Amino acid sequence: MGCLFCKIIKKEIKAEIIYEDNEAIAFLDNSPRAPGHTMVLPKQHAETILELDDNLIRPVFHAVKITASFIKKTLKPDGFTIGINHGKASGQVIDHLHIHIIPRWQNDGGSSIHNVVDNQPRESIEEIGRKIRAIEEKIDNK
Repeated sequence: MGCLFCKIIKKEIKAEIIYEDNEAIAFLDNSPRAPGHTMVLPKQHAETILELDDNLIRPVFHAVKITASFIKKTLKPDGFTIGINHGKASGQVIDHLHIHIIPRWQNDGGSSIHNVVDNQPRESIEEIGRKIRAIEEKIDNK
């Protein structure tokens, strides 16, 4: 069956492409949440940012910056919500990393990215920080 986004990258499936370079492609979302809602993808297939080659992170986010600047100049939104649904639990539907650029306007009915989830931690942020740093130290000492 193959990856839908890989097929778009190969131009096997039509998309409204608004930016493309050697490492990334940006096209308008088929189910937009706002005018200009765009997705930016690495051309290399990677399910999440953790699988993306390190040397491609900068070019992909450079494409996000360029694409957002084009949208800003054209549609003149008041701001943007830029984000990644990383894994099924976060709402990722297609298993190919994609960064959403959602133009925002005052009083557009949306809200902050902080309203996506409400799962307050039971532990203190200091304890969570210690746990994360402990894993980092284990990795660094290998």
